[in-house]
Amino acid sequence: MKTANSKKLFEAALRLMPGGVNSPVRAFRAVGALPHFIARAKGAKLYDADGNAFLDYVLSWGPLILGHAPAPVVKAVARVAARGTSYGAPTAVEVHLAQMINEAVPSMERVRLVSSGTEAVMSTLRLARAYTGRDGILKFEGCYHGHSDALLVKAGSGAMTLGIPDSPGVPADLARHTFTAPYNDIGAVERLLEAHHAAFACVIVEPVAGNMGVVPPSQDFLGRLRDLTHHYRIVLIFDEVITGFRVAYGGAQSRYGVTPDLTCLGKIIGGGLPVGAYGGRADLMKLVAPEGPVYQAGTLSGNPLAVTAGIETLKLLKKPGLYRQLEERGRSLGEGLTRAAREAGVSVTLNRVGSMMTLFFTPGPVTDYASAKKADSQAYGKFFRAMLGQGIYLAPSQFEAAFLSTAHQPADVARTVKAARAAFNKLKSN
Repeated sequence: MKTANSKKLFEAALRLMPGGVNSPVRAFRAVGALPHFIARAKGAKLYDADGNAFLDYVLSWGPLILGHAPAPVVKAVARVAARGTSYGAPTAVEVHLAQMINEAVPSMERVRLVSSGTEAVMSTLRLARAYTGRDGILKFEGCYHGHSDALLVKAGSGAMTLGIPDSPGVPADLARHTFTAPYNDIGAVERLLEAHHAAFACVIVEPVAGNMGVVPPSQDFLGRLRDLTHHYRIVLIFDEVITGFRVAYGGAQSRYGVTPDLTCLGKIIGGGLPVGAYGGRADLMKLVAPEGPVYQAGTLSGNPLAVTAGIETLKLLKKPGLYRQLEERGRSLGEGLTRAAREAGVSVTLNRVGSMMTLFFTPGPVTDYASAKKADSQAYGKFFRAMLGQGIYLAPSQFEAAFLSTAHQPADVARTVKAARAAFNKLKSN
């Protein structure tokens, strides 16, 4: 595999950017490799600066559910870009996307568009605190909700990969308002809320954890969270930045039948462009400025390019049978990987929800942050490098998700399983 151009670009980047990247996990440090600089992408494939082609299961960390550069989305964005890329003023497309979100996720009675998932989450915390008059936040160990100060406490994603679950620079006075509980441990939540419920403004949760690797909710975990927060008059926030329109058209809340007070979205609703959204009950959302006193603003909020990409993506996602197809491809890939590992005598646990999954290098089960951390990251790094060498591009971290798109065909799944079989056998022989 040729790598000269990527190496040259990385050397230049190291002189200009912290770690040579604009987001930590891209540096490939956790898998003992150097990053490939991507030049273009189409469908299910990436092409790097050296001309190497890869079958992509990162998909820009989830948003590209239709694959790279789907023609209807590209055409629509190009058309809108010719009219202007940003106005800082209201547009019809903002109203259109908000309507589509409301129809897909009825709990989002009012919607505010923003520019990232981090911004969406940060805004819901402020709103919950204003509504309740309380400061406390309950989050779950290993769940990542963006890099705002209050939530970089026992976080997942890059913080988990790098082994720094708490970040320097977060004021202790702020962090003391953030409490944590083990994911899927409803007993711990019950005890914490019973003792300190008057302190909590909100409980925030990834309804399907995706940032310590994929960890599904245990039976009735989400339902009991809903019951407890309702009982204690605490705002329940679902961070569906990853799961929204990914695990179902209506997100995890429709898949599991649990309705939160506030929801955060991102990823897919921008069709690959930077966007986020938050919304929920009208009585909560009416507190947001200019209707209410809770201030939140953004020059690029509702950017016409990102919003148009989101509209076109959601239109295509409504195609009958699309999510059934993704479920079937996900099942086929998951079963194939598990079978290949078993045949090679390698202990793994595969967690999957729909078209997102993680292959943990541990006999498992993986149900929370503590059990996820038992995974053998070095073994995953070897597996990653073996797969990359065969043209399969996986997340450069044991603690992230792999994603499928509608562009992935059965032949792509078969090719991936074949490559995995060779990679597992290589691991076993070493």
